[in-house]
Amino acid sequence: MSRIDKTFQALRRNGDRGLITYITGGDPGLPATLQLLLAMARSGADIIEVGIPFSDPIADGPVIQAASNRALAHGVTVDGILETISLAREKTAVPLVLMTYYNPIFQYGLEPFCRMAVKSGADGLIVPDLPLEESGPLRVHADRYGIDLIPLIAPTSTPERVTGICAQARGFVYCVAVTGVTGARERIETDLAVLSGLVRGCTSHPVAIGFGISGPEAASRAASYCDAVVVGSAIVSLVAQNDFKGVELLTADLKKALKSSRFDV
Repeated sequence: MSRIDKTFQALRRNGDRGLITYITGGDPGLPATLQLLLAMARSGADIIEVGIPFSDPIADGPVIQAASNRALAHGVTVDGILETISLAREKTAVPLVLMTYYNPIFQYGLEPFCRMAVKSGADGLIVPDLPLEESGPLRVHADRYGIDLIPLIAPTSTPERVTGICAQARGFVYCVAVTGVTGARERIETDLAVLSGLVRGCTSHPVAIGFGISGPEAASRAASYCDAVVVGSAIVSLVAQNDFKGVELLTADLKKALKSSRFDV
């Protein structure tokens, strides 16, 4: 059983919803990435996503795009991020998920990437621009090395497509709460009950909701429809201001909001 599976099992036993946080690896530098990973783990993050920067991040809004550009300008590499994951793994048992685009993985090599990711202590992998129909080769290597290839489902996905995606899911299913790119929103227009219900009808894997969740109140609302919420841009905005203490406080506030109520899903 993977660390991701164990985490969701523990959350369910306690009647809690999980908090998944995101930062861009190498922004503002790899030492800062390590510091932020450990700070979020201490402050209540149940799972942490680490973005591997790419020059054409089509699913990311301006906040995360800017973070990727800063990291690339500082010369961050895939190996550097994996080494940072390895250092974090020595000090925390919180599941760590890599999020990147297919090109960096393809250039690295599918088999070596999965092998080195697992060796570093990573537990999962999210590839926003990898469609189901083309995911087979990467999934073979991910399964071989025991890394969860976590799919994304958009609000526009048809029931047939949701069924196909869920059949290949590992770890959890990431439901995208808004159409378009990442970034905090004042309101989420998607009917999360319908989206979550559609996914839950196709899989027993936990359901996470992300994209557009701006803070504790929005996280609490979204949590009524899922097993975990994902918060990225709001955290990356604080990192851009070098407000690392703010990242700790926001993580703690998000977790507090999720623990303040019990949900029936």
